[in-house]
Amino acid sequence: MRIDFYLSVLTVLALVGCAEEPTTVTTTTTTQQVTTTGAAREVLVTQPPPPVRVETQTVAPRPGYVWTSGYWRWTGTTYVWVPGTWVIRPRPAAVWVEGHWVRRPGGWTYVPGHWR
Repeated sequence: MRIDFYLSVLTVLALVGCAEEPTTVTTTTTTQQVTTTGAAREVLVTQPPPPVRVETQTVAPRPGYVWTSGYWRWTGTTYVWVPGTWVIRPRPAAVWVEGHWVRRPGGWTYVPGHWR
């Protein structure tokens, strides 16, 4: 009896994955991959990022946390706002360098935030 129950649940779960998703075709010409030296790649976006949002910085959860501001992330077709957050400092002398968009010939590229 119990085995039959588990088999029927597994069958239902297996069939859920068989549902056909609607086909969506999106065409965009707003990005291009630019190969840089080493293993790093940067994405060149031809449309400028929106203005940075002004965020309300909350109180740090505990000592040793650093506020990282929000930023606009490129999805391949549009910009999406990623809100700021608190992160723990990896070592006492570490300094957070904010990520930012930089104008390059032909578009903009994002320089991610990092610890220094």
